[in-house]
Amino acid sequence: MTEHGKPNNGGGFEREDLGTRPIFGFLVSLVVTGVLVYYVLWGMFHFMDAYDRKHQHTKSPMVQAEQDTREPNSEKTYEKIKQQFPEPRLEDDERNELNDFRYQQDETLSSYGWVDQSGGVAHIPIEHAMELIAQRGLPTAPQAGTSPTAAANAPKGPAAKKPEQGKKQ
Repeated sequence: MTEHGKPNNGGGFEREDLGTRPIFGFLVSLVVTGVLVYYVLWGMFHFMDAYDRKHQHTKSPMVQAEQDTREPNSEKTYEKIKQQFPEPRLEDDERNELNDFRYQQDETLSSYGWVDQSGGVAHIPIEHAMELIAQRGLPTAPQAGTSPTAAANAPKGPAAKKPEQGKKQ
């Protein structure tokens, strides 16, 4: 609309709302602020990291330094620690100990071996167990209301005789 109330059919846009210079100014200030925040946070991180390293607590004397399980003599060290300190022992390298535990569990789950050889109990890989279940099926339990057909549960004496069908007693 023009000042006199007549529609403006000249096309174009209204030049009084927002120009390109304020938009570019905002974007430049946004980039500058982002870079400034990045360097402030980077400096804070390095300051706090240096402070933390300077004030680091010493390890407990109960944690042995030569406890690395990948060295050849580490088995002797591990046995020595097991004899000296009761369970649960302190951990100084939780991530590697957890990885070793997971590796051991994965090896157990994907290999053959004895659980109790005298009792005849063994473990097999999960994939093989799944194939056996797919071939043989799962064992089923007796349906509700029926008793298993074991000799111990069979009726004895007069209760073992069934009444004849069709005759009333």
